[in-house]
Amino acid sequence: MANFFDILRKFLRRPISLFGAILICVLVIVSFAPSPFATSDPFEMKGDERLKPPSKTHFFGTDEMGRDMFSRIVYGVGLSLKAGIIAVLVATVFGTFLGTIAGYNGEKWFGNVIMRVADIFLAFPPLVMAMAIVAAIGPSLTHASLALGVVWWPQYTRLTYAQVSSAKNFLYVEAARAGGVRASRIMFLHILPNCFAPVIIKNTLDIGYAILYTASLSFLGLGAAPPTPELGTLITMGRNYLLDCWWYPAFPGATIFITVMGFNLLGDGIRDAVDPNLRV
Repeated sequence: MANFFDILRKFLRRPISLFGAILICVLVIVSFAPSPFATSDPFEMKGDERLKPPSKTHFFGTDEMGRDMFSRIVYGVGLSLKAGIIAVLVATVFGTFLGTIAGYNGEKWFGNVIMRVADIFLAFPPLVMAMAIVAAIGPSLTHASLALGVVWWPQYTRLTYAQVSSAKNFLYVEAARAGGVRASRIMFLHILPNCFAPVIIKNTLDIGYAILYTASLSFLGLGAAPPTPELGTLITMGRNYLLDCWWYPAFPGATIFITVMGFNLLGDGIRDAVDPNLRV
């Protein structure tokens, strides 16, 4: 794989990927420090300003309680982004750990067991399975994130399994075995770091999908609950006013679209910069 500066140079040559990176950087800054960007308290209710259209005072209008929609979306971006990152992080840690073990020990019974369990999980649609898990443990944004991580781990297991199965026959691994290095050290300190590029690329793409899925769970009443200004919850509350107050559901939906698009552009750029052969 090319060194860091070669990868960075290839990435910067793609304006659309650079645009995605800048967009994500802005969203991350807003997520960790929303107060300077919000124009008012996202929970402050003003009865005399209910369902006001976009204006100089309220950029994105107000909701049925007179709360500023722009401020609520600013805070909602942080909630959705953190939920997506948690889901992907859980899936990555759990999935790569099992995939590394299964790939290195593919000929042994526990390697086959891990992959067959992964196949069972992959047989069910992720969103449906996440809905079942959240319904069982109770609706909340944290539970929605963890449920997505639980149903997504087989994808990372399969990806890591393929990478490790190929890398375990490389010369440097054979040399490590001949030198008496323990199997656990070979797996996680020698093989896994050299197989992590596809995982990082998948991480970047999956964060966008995780945000979309957590918003879907909130829309179905299985994620964040009102008055939490999570983007999916805002759309749920706004659908009742779709015909008369278009701005209520439209701006949270547009924010989800922009966020997912930003992560997809960033992931595509990283993929093409790291290994052009991975381009579909």
